[in-house]
Amino acid sequence: MIDVKYLGHSCFQITAGAVRILTDPFLTGNPYAAVTADKVDANYILVSHGHSDHVGDTESIAKRTGATIIGSIDLTGALFKNLNTLPCNIGGRVSLPFGAIKLTPAIHGSGVPGALASGFILSIRDEESAGIVKKIYFAGDTALTKDMELLAEEHLDLAMLPIGDVFTMGAADAARAAKMIGAAMTIPMHYHTFPFIDQDPKLFCNLCQRNSIPVTALDPGDSITV
Repeated sequence: MIDVKYLGHSCFQITAGAVRILTDPFLTGNPYAAVTADKVDANYILVSHGHSDHVGDTESIAKRTGATIIGSIDLTGALFKNLNTLPCNIGGRVSLPFGAIKLTPAIHGSGVPGALASGFILSIRDEESAGIVKKIYFAGDTALTKDMELLAEEHLDLAMLPIGDVFTMGAADAARAAKMIGAAMTIPMHYHTFPFIDQDPKLFCNLCQRNSIPVTALDPGDSITV
């Protein structure tokens, strides 16, 4: 089984056997972080873009753990020159020991001149289930886009979508995105951390449930099994 633990904001720890994957590890300075950066293990760190609430503790965690940082080539080249990186770009798919990662478009500023913001589709082999591949979509920071309809063809097991509004989709647009994507389960993220994005996830969950979209909101520290 694959364990997905919400650490707060847009940070998740995805555990598949001995492999641990972190997304956008903004922990230091996050008042709702479930753990401190020095307590987190990682083999891979996915960084969606260069804003400080997404780069977060990437450098310190990568130095301590030896984790490989994955993100767009311009982003990793600008921010993580002296660390172990695996640069790629939008639409590209890279094979990894646990499966593969593909970068998806995210409609958002990158925080780094010339770089692109991205999301990620993770294809992870669940060795406990005879190697069945599970697919997880981490949207990063993004607006609603019609291209999300294409994600339905991925037959996703889990989607993490921002709902904070102001800088990303709000609850209504995120619910529309969830309907387009059609994942087996959807989790909201990127809300409540700062006053500007202090949203109640119940609104998003209610909008999804009206359209029979499976959804659950996790408190920091909570987990879900995929």
